[in-house]
Amino acid sequence: MASGFFALLDDIAAIMDDVAAMTKITTKKTAGILGDDLAVNAEKASGFVSSREIPVLWAITKGSMLNKLIILPLAFLMSAFIPWAVIVVLVLGGLYLAYEGAEKIYEFFVPHPKEETVELKKDFTEEELLDLEKAKIKSAVVTDFILSVEIVIIALGSVVGEPLLTQIIVVSVVALIATIGVYGIVAIIVRMDDFGLKLIGKSKNKTGILFNTGTLLVNALPVIIKSLSVIGTIALLLVAGGIFVHNIEFLHHFLEQIPSILRDFIVGLAAGICCLLIVNGIKSLLPKKSVKH
Repeated sequence: MASGFFALLDDIAAIMDDVAAMTKITTKKTAGILGDDLAVNAEKASGFVSSREIPVLWAITKGSMLNKLIILPLAFLMSAFIPWAVIVVLVLGGLYLAYEGAEKIYEFFVPHPKEETVELKKDFTEEELLDLEKAKIKSAVVTDFILSVEIVIIALGSVVGEPLLTQIIVVSVVALIATIGVYGIVAIIVRMDDFGLKLIGKSKNKTGILFNTGTLLVNALPVIIKSLSVIGTIALLLVAGGIFVHNIEFLHHFLEQIPSILRDFIVGLAAGICCLLIVNGIKSLLPKKSVKH
């Protein structure tokens, strides 16, 4: 009886070791998409009144957790009953990531008309502010759903050959880390400027360490968000390229003579350009909406 109990403990320890190792590997594979997730959410969570930033971010975080509670069971059912579909969804997700990365580069280099924005009133009623807040939260949660699907499928694709229990543990841990990690960092980022302003307010005669540190934090916020956007774009193409190289057979030995990171970027960029050309071609064929003046 005792030997059987200790054997069971040994098996559990072995499984947890495997889970820990696979979680580490899987987290690295999803790190690229997390960069874009971080940039998107930092942008969406900013722009509110200072006192509402954290409550809004908490509402988005709860929405993100709900998204994953919906996505995870569906992903595990797909893995259990139609495992080949995981690779199909993974490649389709890679095409989306590649397109998104190529589109961001295209929009940066090619001038395009900006969408007209409605001029907002300076004085909002409390009800109007709440409506705007709810609309922005809803938009952020919808965006998070798309990114969460990508994160879960990439994580699942990394352990698709493992036992179902291992898949469930590893992918669930990665999803939890993604949510806590991303929104925890976003919370720090969106409060940087407020913390900096407090330091500036406590400084005497606008000099000294407090003033310089506060000024640095305030000035660093827009730079950090822009940097995250650039890093996120590169990461999208790297992740997409890695998906294609590892899951499409004829790409397994493509450009083997160059570093893998460069190969993944080239493959991801090439796929993204193809997707961008197709999408833009379809858009050009669709009737344009008439603008009312």
